[in-house]
Amino acid sequence: MHLPTDPLFWIVAAIAVTLLGLAKGGFTGVGMVATPMLALIVPPLQAVTLMLPILLLQDVISVWVYRKHWDPWNLKVLIPGGLIGVGLAGLLAAYVPGYVVKLNVGIIGAAFVLWRWFGPKGGDIGIRPSAASGLFWGAMSGFTSTLANAGAPPWQVHMMPQHLPKLIFAGTATMYFAATNFVKVVPYAALGQFNTDNLLISAVLFPLAIATNFIGVWLVRVTPQETFYKIVYVITFVISLELIRSGTTTFLHG
Repeated sequence: MHLPTDPLFWIVAAIAVTLLGLAKGGFTGVGMVATPMLALIVPPLQAVTLMLPILLLQDVISVWVYRKHWDPWNLKVLIPGGLIGVGLAGLLAAYVPGYVVKLNVGIIGAAFVLWRWFGPKGGDIGIRPSAASGLFWGAMSGFTSTLANAGAPPWQVHMMPQHLPKLIFAGTATMYFAATNFVKVVPYAALGQFNTDNLLISAVLFPLAIATNFIGVWLVRVTPQETFYKIVYVITFVISLELIRSGTTTFLHG
């Protein structure tokens, strides 16, 4: 077993883990750039494999922290959809280019935020969507999360208009993504990337993962409700633009 000696690797990995910690603390979406960032200096498959044990550890922490703060109805429709999406991604991975997923998710996310910012005010804000909406957007989230680490925008299209209390919103995100991340272990393990070197690197990053997870939880708790939602909308928009940029770049130069 050996660890990377390149300081750049550890700097990028630390930034990626910090972003994941903030996302798992409750600012859903900001962690989406973590794996692509790490993939700049290691092979993409290795980047995914390094991040998954860290995600699972942070999921355990966040599930415990938010164990009393989540919305049962939303999870009843979102988790089955998410599992369907993960399964479809496993079946279609060889046929759907990653840039297609990124472009579509980016366009959906950006259009959704722009509509909320500049479209008619009021409307369905605070109103619970249909079960079919939860199943559809849950499936979209599971699918895009598995293929392109881009599960947050579809999930947020379903959740954010409900304007749930911030802790309920964060806790529901925690439970949903913990469930889908757990399911991902099976296809990723089948790829044979969970070797001792990768697991050792993940383990070295565990203390930072735990610390940043709790920082994220603390930030959610001290952020006023309206400010919290404004931040989440901005995160969603910025990440959506990055997905559009990344997908377009891959398409043009791939």
